[in-house]
Amino acid sequence: MIRVLQCVNNMHRAGLETMLMNYYRSVDRTSLQFDFLTHRPEKSDYDDEILALGGRVFYAPRLLPQNYPAYFRYMERFWRDHPEYQIVHAHIDAMSYLPLLTAKKADVPARIAHSHNTSIDRDYKYPLKLLFKGKLPTVANYRCACGQAAGEFLFGGADFTVIPNAIEGDRFLFSANTRAKTRAELGISPEEFVVGHVGRLSYQKNHRFLLRIFAAVLQQRPTALLLLVGTGEKEPNLRKQAAELGISDRVRFLGSRDDTDRLYQAMDVLALPSLFEGVPVVGIEAQFADLPCVFSDKVPKEAKISGKTVFLSLEQPPEAWAETILACGRTPRVRDGKDGLFARYNIRSAHSVLEDYYTAIAETLR
Repeated sequence: MIRVLQCVNNMHRAGLETMLMNYYRSVDRTSLQFDFLTHRPEKSDYDDEILALGGRVFYAPRLLPQNYPAYFRYMERFWRDHPEYQIVHAHIDAMSYLPLLTAKKADVPARIAHSHNTSIDRDYKYPLKLLFKGKLPTVANYRCACGQAAGEFLFGGADFTVIPNAIEGDRFLFSANTRAKTRAELGISPEEFVVGHVGRLSYQKNHRFLLRIFAAVLQQRPTALLLLVGTGEKEPNLRKQAAELGISDRVRFLGSRDDTDRLYQAMDVLALPSLFEGVPVVGIEAQFADLPCVFSDKVPKEAKISGKTVFLSLEQPPEAWAETILACGRTPRVRDGKDGLFARYNIRSAHSVLEDYYTAIAETLR
């Protein structure tokens, strides 16, 4: 059996984590197993399911500069205690340098860096992340990415393999019945226009601009609602901003949810004014649900798989975004089988891409 160690920040419900679970549920687990090395001390949303599927979860120290000595000591012990791992797959972009560095020192033969974004958060670790991005080629001997733009960002001109951000497509296909039930459960009346956003409440997702956009939507549709699905460090600031804009009563913070497939049905438009993205999983999910999407021009064009998806510049004012969102929301939705580009992102077929990738690597290690 091939056992792959997946290195992540945590396994809460978010884009890359959900993508990993989609693959994990779908691969042949009699020949391929995933274990997870997280970098948070607390239990994550998916941990129980991972254990039920036969995987293991390990909790390393957080990747904060003050923790680096403890982290390297932990990882030295980890590799000594777990010689079974021949493949380690790191999903934390530039920060992947640190676990892959320890893996190289421990002579782990296959060390994969995976790019999930087209930029880097400008937090206090930004200089370190730039340094680690430049040093990735010294520790990673395999490279993959969620899309072409993400791979080019992290790896420059080096070769990489694209692993699609595949989803359980059938779960998301549009259902008028589910839409009606979900809106009723949420207390949303038929005449209310619902703008949705699914994603961590973080700098990258640009919620401050989204709230300004929604304030402009309300100028034209006073009964509109904004559903914010997700949690994150920016939530207190966003609640404060909503109050300052006078729109708090029309904005709902729904927190972390395990029923996003149903929530997409309740929405009229998905707005994603991100500052940077790889290929956003939520964007793929929404398009499978035949939900009109308005993405920022910082989202790679390869994320478009539906004719109901448009891109707008972040230089455009909130009013222009509002007009586009309202226009897109008038588009009727249908349920269909989704072929062509959609097949690439359906886990029913896409799971073999990752299985074959690991199998090919394992063959070289024999």
